[in-house]
Amino acid sequence: MTDWVTIDGSRGEGGGQILRSALALSLATGRPFRAENIRAGRKKPGLLRQHLTCVRLATQIGYACVEGAELGSPTLTFEPQGCAPGTYHVQVGTAGSTSLVTQAVLPALMFAEGPSELIIEGGTHARQAPPFEFLRDAWMPLMERMGVKVEAELERPGFFPKGGGRLHVRVEPAQEPQPLELLERGAHRSFRATALVARLPRHIGERELAVVGKRLGWQTKDLVVEEREDSAGPGNALVLRVAHEHVTEVFAAFGAVGVPAERVARRVCNAARDWMRSDVPVGAHLADQLMLPLALGAGGVYRTSALTQHSQTNVAVIEQFLGPTIDVQAVADEAVAVHVKGRPYGAAS
Repeated sequence: MTDWVTIDGSRGEGGGQILRSALALSLATGRPFRAENIRAGRKKPGLLRQHLTCVRLATQIGYACVEGAELGSPTLTFEPQGCAPGTYHVQVGTAGSTSLVTQAVLPALMFAEGPSELIIEGGTHARQAPPFEFLRDAWMPLMERMGVKVEAELERPGFFPKGGGRLHVRVEPAQEPQPLELLERGAHRSFRATALVARLPRHIGERELAVVGKRLGWQTKDLVVEEREDSAGPGNALVLRVAHEHVTEVFAAFGAVGVPAERVARRVCNAARDWMRSDVPVGAHLADQLMLPLALGAGGVYRTSALTQHSQTNVAVIEQFLGPTIDVQAVADEAVAVHVKGRPYGAAS
Protein backbone atom coordinates (compact mmCIF):
# COMPACT_ATOMS: atom_id res chain seq x y z
CA MET A 1 0.00 0.00 0.00
CA THR A 2 1.33 3.43 -0.97
CA ASP A 3 2.23 5.62 2.00
CA TRP A 4 -0.12 8.53 2.56
CA VAL A 5 1.25 12.03 2.96
CA THR A 6 -0.28 14.34 5.56
CA ILE A 7 -0.21 18.02 4.60
CA ASP A 8 -0.67 20.79 7.17
CA GLY A 9 -2.31 23.67 5.35
CA SER A 10 -1.48 26.08 8.17
CA ARG A 11 2.25 25.61 7.67
CA GLY A 12 4.35 28.59 6.63
CA GLU A 13 2.34 31.13 4.64
CA GLY A 14 -0.72 28.89 4.90
CA GLY A 15 -2.19 29.61 1.44
CA GLY A 16 -3.57 27.76 -1.54
CA GLN A 17 -0.16 26.97 -3.03
CA ILE A 18 0.22 24.18 -0.47
CA LEU A 19 -2.83 22.42 -1.91
CA ARG A 20 -1.89 23.06 -5.55
CA SER A 21 1.62 21.67 -5.06
CA ALA A 22 0.24 18.64 -3.22
CA LEU A 23 -2.18 17.90 -6.07
CA ALA A 24 0.58 18.09 -8.70
CA LEU A 25 2.94 15.94 -6.65
CA SER A 26 0.25 13.38 -5.90
CA LEU A 27 -0.64 13.05 -9.59
CA ALA A 28 3.01 12.73 -10.61
CA THR A 29 4.07 10.24 -7.92
CA GLY A 30 0.85 8.33 -7.28
CA ARG A 31 1.10 9.05 -3.56
CA PRO A 32 -2.23 9.92 -1.92
CA PHE A 33 -2.47 12.72 0.62
CA ARG A 34 -4.67 14.18 3.30
CA ALA A 35 -4.65 17.96 3.69
CA GLU A 36 -5.71 19.51 6.98
CA ASN A 37 -6.19 23.15 8.02
CA ILE A 38 -6.46 24.16 4.37
CA ARG A 39 -5.66 27.85 3.84
CA ALA A 40 -5.65 28.40 7.58
CA GLY A 41 -3.51 31.50 7.08
CA ARG A 42 -6.13 33.28 5.00
CA LYS A 43 -8.98 35.62 5.93
CA LYS A 44 -11.46 33.13 4.44
CA PRO A 45 -9.95 29.71 5.27
CA GLY A 46 -10.88 26.47 3.60
CA LEU A 47 -11.51 25.67 -0.04
CA LEU A 48 -12.73 28.44 -2.33
CA ARG A 49 -14.10 27.94 -5.85
CA GLN A 50 -10.67 28.32 -7.42
CA HIS A 51 -9.25 25.57 -5.20
CA LEU A 52 -12.24 23.32 -5.84
CA THR A 53 -11.59 23.78 -9.56
CA CYS A 54 -8.00 22.58 -9.02
CA VAL A 55 -9.29 19.56 -7.12
CA ARG A 56 -11.97 18.81 -9.73
CA LEU A 57 -9.46 18.97 -12.59
CA ALA A 58 -6.87 16.88 -10.73
CA THR A 59 -9.58 14.34 -9.90
CA GLN A 60 -10.41 13.92 -13.59
CA ILE A 61 -6.77 13.58 -14.60
CA GLY A 62 -5.95 11.13 -11.80
CA TYR A 63 -9.24 9.18 -11.64
CA ALA A 64 -8.90 10.03 -7.98
CA CYS A 65 -11.00 9.09 -4.97
CA VAL A 66 -11.67 12.32 -3.10
CA GLU A 67 -13.33 13.34 0.15
CA GLY A 68 -13.89 16.85 1.46
CA ALA A 69 -14.17 18.61 -1.91
CA GLU A 70 -16.73 21.15 -0.72
CA LEU A 71 -16.80 24.92 -0.51
CA GLY A 72 -15.17 26.03 2.75
CA SER A 73 -13.88 22.57 3.64
CA PRO A 74 -10.73 22.67 5.81
CA THR A 75 -9.74 19.08 4.95
CA LEU A 76 -9.30 17.03 1.79
CA THR A 77 -8.24 13.48 0.99
CA PHE A 78 -6.98 12.76 -2.51
CA GLU A 79 -6.07 9.28 -3.77
CA PRO A 80 -5.11 9.16 -7.46
CA GLN A 81 -5.24 6.02 -9.59
CA GLY A 82 -2.86 7.35 -12.24
CA CYS A 83 -2.16 10.43 -14.36
CA ALA A 84 -4.05 10.32 -17.64
CA PRO A 85 -3.13 12.73 -20.43
CA GLY A 86 -6.05 14.03 -22.46
CA THR A 87 -8.23 17.05 -23.14
CA TYR A 88 -9.79 18.71 -20.11
CA HIS A 89 -12.15 21.67 -19.80
CA VAL A 90 -13.03 23.30 -16.47
CA GLN A 91 -14.67 26.53 -15.37
CA VAL A 92 -13.72 28.30 -12.16
CA GLY A 93 -17.08 30.07 -12.12
CA THR A 94 -15.53 33.25 -10.69
CA ALA A 95 -12.53 35.45 -11.44
CA GLY A 96 -10.29 32.87 -9.75
CA SER A 97 -6.94 32.50 -11.48
CA THR A 98 -6.75 30.24 -14.53
CA SER A 99 -2.94 30.34 -14.23
CA LEU A 100 -2.98 28.89 -10.73
CA VAL A 101 -5.42 26.16 -11.76
CA THR A 102 -3.12 25.34 -14.67
CA GLN A 103 -0.11 25.08 -12.40
CA ALA A 104 -1.93 22.63 -10.11
CA VAL A 105 -1.85 19.94 -12.82
CA LEU A 106 0.55 20.98 -15.57
CA PRO A 107 3.76 19.88 -13.75
CA ALA A 108 2.40 16.33 -13.66
CA LEU A 109 1.15 16.39 -17.27
CA MET A 110 4.57 17.59 -18.44
CA PHE A 111 5.95 14.16 -17.55
CA ALA A 112 2.90 12.04 -18.42
CA GLU A 113 2.76 9.42 -21.17
CA GLY A 114 1.12 11.55 -23.84
CA PRO A 115 0.06 15.06 -24.89
CA SER A 116 -2.70 17.03 -23.18
CA GLU A 117 -4.86 20.10 -23.69
CA LEU A 118 -6.33 22.26 -20.95
CA ILE A 119 -9.14 24.75 -21.44
CA ILE A 120 -9.69 26.73 -18.27
CA GLU A 121 -12.22 29.53 -17.86
CA GLY A 122 -12.06 32.16 -15.13
CA GLY A 123 -9.71 35.04 -14.35
CA THR A 124 -6.67 35.47 -16.58
CA HIS A 125 -5.47 38.71 -14.96
CA ALA A 126 -6.13 38.51 -11.24
CA ARG A 127 -4.45 40.00 -8.21
CA GLN A 128 -2.11 37.75 -6.21
CA ALA A 129 -1.71 35.39 -9.16
CA PRO A 130 0.55 35.22 -12.21
CA PRO A 131 -1.12 36.70 -15.30
CA PHE A 132 -1.32 34.87 -18.61
CA GLU A 133 1.77 36.72 -19.91
CA PHE A 134 3.87 35.37 -17.03
CA LEU A 135 3.03 31.81 -18.02
CA ARG A 136 3.66 32.42 -21.72
CA ASP A 137 6.77 34.60 -21.61
CA ALA A 138 8.59 33.77 -18.35
CA TRP A 139 7.66 30.26 -17.20
CA MET A 140 6.89 28.26 -20.33
CA PRO A 141 10.13 29.05 -22.23
CA LEU A 142 12.04 27.56 -19.31
CA MET A 143 9.84 24.46 -19.42
CA GLU A 144 10.82 24.10 -23.08
CA ARG A 145 14.49 24.21 -22.09
CA MET A 146 13.68 21.27 -19.83
CA GLY A 147 12.45 19.32 -22.86
CA VAL A 148 8.72 20.03 -22.57
CA LYS A 149 6.82 21.59 -25.48
CA VAL A 150 4.11 23.76 -23.97
CA GLU A 151 2.02 26.53 -25.51
CA ALA A 152 -0.60 28.87 -24.07
CA GLU A 153 -3.19 30.97 -25.86
CA LEU A 154 -5.30 33.70 -24.33
CA GLU A 155 -8.59 33.18 -26.11
CA ARG A 156 -10.43 35.72 -23.99
CA PRO A 157 -9.26 37.85 -21.04
CA GLY A 158 -11.05 37.70 -17.69
CA PHE A 159 -10.89 40.22 -14.87
CA PHE A 160 -12.23 40.63 -11.34
CA PRO A 161 -15.10 40.36 -10.54
CA LYS A 162 -16.74 38.92 -13.69
CA GLY A 163 -14.07 36.42 -14.71
CA GLY A 164 -15.12 34.71 -17.91
CA GLY A 165 -11.64 34.57 -19.41
CA ARG A 166 -10.49 31.53 -21.37
CA LEU A 167 -7.00 30.04 -21.31
CA HIS A 168 -6.00 27.24 -23.72
CA VAL A 169 -2.84 25.27 -22.94
CA ARG A 170 -1.26 22.48 -25.00
CA VAL A 171 1.56 20.33 -23.66
CA GLU A 172 3.80 17.69 -25.25
CA PRO A 173 5.57 15.82 -22.43
CA ALA A 174 9.33 15.60 -22.26
CA GLN A 175 10.74 12.45 -23.82
CA GLU A 176 14.07 12.92 -22.09
CA PRO A 177 13.82 15.75 -19.54
CA GLN A 178 16.84 18.03 -19.43
CA PRO A 179 18.31 19.73 -16.35
CA LEU A 180 18.01 23.51 -16.19
CA GLU A 181 20.89 25.78 -15.21
CA LEU A 182 19.99 29.42 -14.77
CA LEU A 183 22.75 31.31 -13.01
CA GLU A 184 23.06 34.38 -15.24
CA ARG A 185 20.63 36.55 -17.18
CA GLY A 186 22.80 36.88 -20.26
CA ALA A 187 22.72 39.88 -22.58
CA HIS A 188 19.73 42.20 -22.47
CA ARG A 189 17.42 41.85 -25.47
CA SER A 190 14.29 43.94 -25.10
CA PHE A 191 11.74 45.82 -23.01
CA ARG A 192 7.99 45.72 -23.53
CA ALA A 193 5.17 47.38 -21.61
CA THR A 194 1.61 46.42 -22.50
CA ALA A 195 -1.39 48.18 -21.03
CA LEU A 196 -4.33 45.82 -21.46
CA VAL A 197 -7.58 47.77 -21.47
CA ALA A 198 -10.85 45.86 -21.75
CA ARG A 199 -14.13 47.73 -22.14
CA LEU A 200 -12.62 50.81 -20.52
CA PRO A 201 -11.36 54.14 -21.92
CA ARG A 202 -8.07 53.90 -23.80
CA HIS A 203 -6.62 56.83 -21.86
CA ILE A 204 -6.25 54.58 -18.79
CA GLY A 205 -3.60 52.56 -20.59
CA GLU A 206 -1.99 55.65 -22.06
CA ARG A 207 -1.61 57.21 -18.62
CA GLU A 208 -0.05 54.01 -17.28
CA LEU A 209 2.43 53.84 -20.11
CA ALA A 210 3.37 57.49 -19.65
CA VAL A 211 4.46 56.62 -16.11
CA VAL A 212 6.48 53.64 -17.36
CA GLY A 213 8.25 55.80 -19.91
CA LYS A 214 9.08 58.45 -17.33
CA ARG A 215 10.10 56.19 -14.42
CA LEU A 216 11.95 53.49 -16.35
CA GLY A 217 13.09 55.47 -19.38
CA TRP A 218 11.59 53.00 -21.86
CA GLN A 219 11.12 54.23 -25.43
CA THR A 220 7.77 54.92 -27.06
CA LYS A 221 8.19 51.93 -29.40
CA ASP A 222 8.24 49.68 -26.33
CA LEU A 223 4.95 51.01 -24.92
CA VAL A 224 1.75 49.46 -26.29
CA VAL A 225 -1.94 49.82 -25.48
CA GLU A 226 -3.91 46.63 -26.22
CA GLU A 227 -7.67 47.17 -26.33
CA ARG A 228 -10.03 44.20 -25.92
CA GLU A 229 -13.78 44.13 -26.26
CA ASP A 230 -14.30 40.38 -25.80
CA SER A 231 -14.09 40.20 -22.00
CA ALA A 232 -17.11 39.46 -19.80
CA GLY A 233 -16.55 42.67 -17.88
CA PRO A 234 -14.26 45.69 -17.76
CA GLY A 235 -10.67 45.33 -16.63
CA ASN A 236 -7.15 46.65 -16.86
CA ALA A 237 -3.69 45.14 -16.47
CA LEU A 238 -0.26 46.67 -16.97
CA VAL A 239 2.34 44.05 -17.88
CA LEU A 240 6.08 44.72 -18.12
CA ARG A 241 8.33 42.24 -19.94
CA VAL A 242 12.12 42.37 -19.59
CA ALA A 243 13.87 39.89 -21.89
CA HIS A 244 17.44 38.67 -21.54
CA GLU A 245 19.39 35.98 -23.34
CA HIS A 246 18.70 33.28 -20.73
CA VAL A 247 15.58 34.47 -18.94
CA THR A 248 12.57 36.74 -19.37
CA GLU A 249 10.88 38.25 -16.34
CA VAL A 250 7.31 39.53 -16.31
CA PHE A 251 5.80 41.98 -13.83
CA ALA A 252 2.16 42.99 -13.62
CA ALA A 253 -0.27 45.18 -11.73
CA PHE A 254 -4.02 45.36 -12.10
CA GLY A 255 -6.40 48.28 -12.20
CA ALA A 256 -9.21 48.51 -9.66
CA VAL A 257 -12.14 50.81 -9.02
CA GLY A 258 -10.93 53.97 -7.28
CA VAL A 259 -7.24 53.30 -7.94
CA PRO A 260 -5.62 55.88 -10.29
CA ALA A 261 -3.84 54.52 -13.35
CA GLU A 262 -0.67 56.27 -12.21
CA ARG A 263 -0.64 54.35 -8.94
CA VAL A 264 -1.05 51.04 -10.77
CA ALA A 265 1.89 51.95 -13.00
CA ARG A 266 4.15 53.04 -10.15
CA ARG A 267 3.55 49.76 -8.36
CA VAL A 268 4.66 47.58 -11.26
CA CYS A 269 7.53 49.92 -12.18
CA ASN A 270 8.93 49.55 -8.68
CA ALA A 271 8.82 45.76 -8.90
CA ALA A 272 10.53 45.70 -12.29
CA ARG A 273 13.16 48.22 -11.27
CA ASP A 274 14.02 46.26 -8.12
CA TRP A 275 14.69 43.17 -10.23
CA MET A 276 16.65 45.06 -12.87
CA ARG A 277 18.88 46.61 -10.20
CA SER A 278 19.64 43.23 -8.69
CA ASP A 279 21.93 40.76 -10.43
CA VAL A 280 19.88 37.59 -9.95
CA PRO A 281 18.30 36.06 -13.06
CA VAL A 282 15.26 34.62 -11.31
CA GLY A 283 12.72 36.80 -9.53
CA ALA A 284 10.80 35.77 -6.42
CA HIS A 285 7.66 34.49 -8.17
CA LEU A 286 9.53 32.59 -10.86
CA ALA A 287 11.81 31.08 -8.21
CA ASP A 288 8.80 29.61 -6.47
CA GLN A 289 7.29 28.19 -9.64
CA LEU A 290 10.44 26.51 -10.96
CA MET A 291 10.89 24.21 -7.98
CA LEU A 292 8.17 21.69 -8.70
CA PRO A 293 8.84 21.12 -12.43
CA LEU A 294 12.56 20.74 -11.75
CA ALA A 295 11.91 18.26 -8.93
CA LEU A 296 9.61 16.17 -11.15
CA GLY A 297 11.97 16.41 -14.12
CA ALA A 298 15.74 16.21 -14.38
CA GLY A 299 16.53 18.82 -11.73
CA GLY A 300 18.80 21.80 -12.05
CA VAL A 301 20.05 24.93 -10.35
CA TYR A 302 19.10 28.60 -10.46
CA ARG A 303 20.14 31.79 -8.71
CA THR A 304 17.63 34.06 -7.02
CA SER A 305 17.15 36.36 -4.05
CA ALA A 306 16.64 34.98 -0.56
CA LEU A 307 13.64 32.67 -0.62
CA THR A 308 10.28 34.08 0.39
CA GLN A 309 8.17 32.35 3.02
CA HIS A 310 5.95 31.21 0.15
CA SER A 311 8.91 29.44 -1.49
CA GLN A 312 10.09 27.94 1.79
CA THR A 313 6.65 26.46 2.31
CA ASN A 314 6.73 25.03 -1.20
CA VAL A 315 10.07 23.37 -0.47
CA ALA A 316 8.57 21.67 2.58
CA VAL A 317 5.60 20.29 0.61
CA ILE A 318 7.80 19.01 -2.22
CA GLU A 319 10.08 17.21 0.21
CA GLN A 320 7.15 15.55 1.98
CA PHE A 321 6.45 13.71 -1.29
CA LEU A 322 9.95 13.30 -2.72
CA GLY A 323 12.27 13.33 0.28
CA PRO A 324 15.34 15.60 0.47
CA THR A 325 15.26 17.35 -2.89
CA ILE A 326 16.12 21.04 -2.60
CA ASP A 327 19.34 22.54 -1.28
CA VAL A 328 19.56 26.32 -0.89
CA GLN A 329 23.05 27.81 -0.65
CA ALA A 330 23.99 31.42 -0.02
CA VAL A 331 26.20 32.72 -2.84
CA ALA A 332 26.22 36.49 -2.19
CA ASP A 333 24.52 39.14 -0.12
CA GLU A 334 20.79 38.44 -0.38
CA ALA A 335 21.33 35.92 -3.21
CA VAL A 336 21.09 32.14 -3.12
CA ALA A 337 21.61 29.21 -5.45
CA VAL A 338 18.71 26.75 -5.40
CA HIS A 339 19.84 23.23 -6.27
CA VAL A 340 16.98 20.88 -7.13
CA LYS A 341 17.50 17.14 -7.34
CA GLY A 342 15.43 15.65 -10.17
CA ARG A 343 14.17 12.17 -10.89
CA PRO A 344 15.76 10.14 -13.73
CA TYR A 345 13.76 11.07 -16.84
CA GLY A 346 10.88 12.13 -14.60
CA ALA A 347 10.11 8.52 -13.70
CA ALA A 348 7.64 7.86 -10.93
CA SER A 349 9.14 7.02 -7.58
